[in-house]
Amino acid sequence: MGCILLAGLVGMCSFQLGGTKRGPIPSYDAAQALRADAKTLGFPIRLPQLPGGWTPNSGGRGGIENGRADPATGQRRNAATSIVGFISPTGRYLSLTQSNADEDKLVGSIHPSMYPTGTVDVGGTRWVVYEGSDENGAVEPVWTTRLTGPGGATQLAITGAGSIDQFRTLASATQSQPPLPAR
Repeated sequence: MGCILLAGLVGMCSFQLGGTKRGPIPSYDAAQALRADAKTLGFPIRLPQLPGGWTPNSGGRGGIENGRADPATGQRRNAATSIVGFISPTGRYLSLTQSNADEDKLVGSIHPSMYPTGTVDVGGTRWVVYEGSDENGAVEPVWTTRLTGPGGATQLAITGAGSIDQFRTLASATQSQPPLPAR
């Protein structure tokens, strides 16, 4: 108790009724980043067309060691990822990962203890739903699907704290778009 009193007197601690206040959402140019990824990563990248109120706030590239099987040889190859985070109109964070990884490797890179629990149909596209837990309890779900076309295949994964409707919105906004130009 003495430490708490001392910290309060010295001003090393603060207390604010009503919880924390939300600051401004960081700005992130998802369109520019995804266009660059489409030209660089070697697999189809889509730019989601989200309704008003969705704000891109973060993103980047990553990799998954031995994340995919080479279709010609079957050998394991490294996979690339393109990730964009969004804040939904209700303030929930969701991320979209686009990759040339195999489904199990991509989901495992997001959270290693995930397992498939069912599927969801979004506009005629089947998304596999993964759930899991860790030492702190349940983790955020992952929805994933593979989109194929003349330019190749892309594994998509959505995760975050959003509602089912927000997962559906991000899924539909992504899968309905053609791949960005690769050159």
